[in-house]
Amino acid sequence: MKYAKARIIRNSFIYLCLSLWAFIVLFPFYWMILSSIKSYSSYNREYVPKFYATSPTLSNYVDAFTAVPLAKYLLNTLFFTVATTAIMLIVITLAAFAFARLEFKGKDTVFTLFLALMMIPQELVVITNFVTITKLDLRNTFTGLILPSVTSVFYIYLLKENFEQVGDDLYKASKVDGTSDFRYLTRVLIPICRPTMITIVILKVIECWNSFVWPRLITDKQEYFLVSNGIQQIRENGFGRENIPAMMAAVVIISLPLIILFLAFRDRIMEGVATGGTKG
Repeated sequence: MKYAKARIIRNSFIYLCLSLWAFIVLFPFYWMILSSIKSYSSYNREYVPKFYATSPTLSNYVDAFTAVPLAKYLLNTLFFTVATTAIMLIVITLAAFAFARLEFKGKDTVFTLFLALMMIPQELVVITNFVTITKLDLRNTFTGLILPSVTSVFYIYLLKENFEQVGDDLYKASKVDGTSDFRYLTRVLIPICRPTMITIVILKVIECWNSFVWPRLITDKQEYFLVSNGIQQIRENGFGRENIPAMMAAVVIISLPLIILFLAFRDRIMEGVATGGTKG
């Protein structure tokens, strides 16, 4: 009885802490949505902020698509995200397979140099990429936006470790059967390591959707703006700094795809994290 009571108290304390943390994390989202359904006049009349909307309206969401080219920003971001993620997945899969299964001279040295790149500050890489893209005359193009993001040393390392956890016997058996390396990769490794690859895809999609510094540097024409730097243009030249409800509506629209993505694939993310170090 004593241990049961102690367990109940401990669990109650844990759930209380988790509930408090959930409130802290979710409250900004609640406030963002609440502000987006308040009219501009009612929002400005609130000298003391209210935690509810007395007369909710969806006019701010209509303005988000009519007053500014938000739909264009969303389409640009969608194209950038899909293209970058697809190309990156091909690149890192082939690179990870080469480091995990193929034998070539200097493989360990090359992989060590790859890992060393993770120690270089991202700001230095951005400067180098900017100079390169500018010299190639690729500014204000989707190619210039996509090219520097089509590989990732961390994802190559993560996928290589996952590939190596698949038994060598399976690879040797496939070679005895006359299976090519590419067929072994596509028919054996990728299906086995699918949870990790799905996790990588989701993380890359989130990274691309939230990308800000690089699009801000490489584009200064509105037709190439992504939502991350387009929202600043909206704030300056669209609704104006003082129209907070309309800005919040635009932010809700921009955030919604990522929220839906996470809710739809949260189990896959957890599966990828859980099995990434134990698959074999």
